[in-house]
Amino acid sequence: MAERTETGAAPAHEASLNTEEEKVSRMYQLTVSMAQQLEKSRIQEYTQLLHRPWKLVGLNLLAGTARGIGIAIGFTFFAATIIYLLQALGALNLPIVGDYIADIVQIVQRQLELR
Repeated sequence: MAERTETGAAPAHEASLNTEEEKVSRMYQLTVSMAQQLEKSRIQEYTQLLHRPWKLVGLNLLAGTARGIGIAIGFTFFAATIIYLLQALGALNLPIVGDYIADIVQIVQRQLELR
């Protein structure tokens, strides 16, 4: 135990010791926090992937293929929806829209005849 001075207060070197212990404790907590954040970011897996370039190429190829298929499927649904809506509008025989759709049909037919 630490000795007390005549006033009953702890010596000055003990007070500085507490602040040093607090600093070390805080540094330890920050280090643990940083380690946990690095584990969450999966940096180890990323660095291992960089050491195996063929695996990186394969994963990027797979990701690109999946992205391309997703875009193709999405565009197909989008185009089908637009075509369906244009057919529905054409069936209504609206003067402006009907003329516009008729022009589009004529352009498409001309392009098909040129081939």
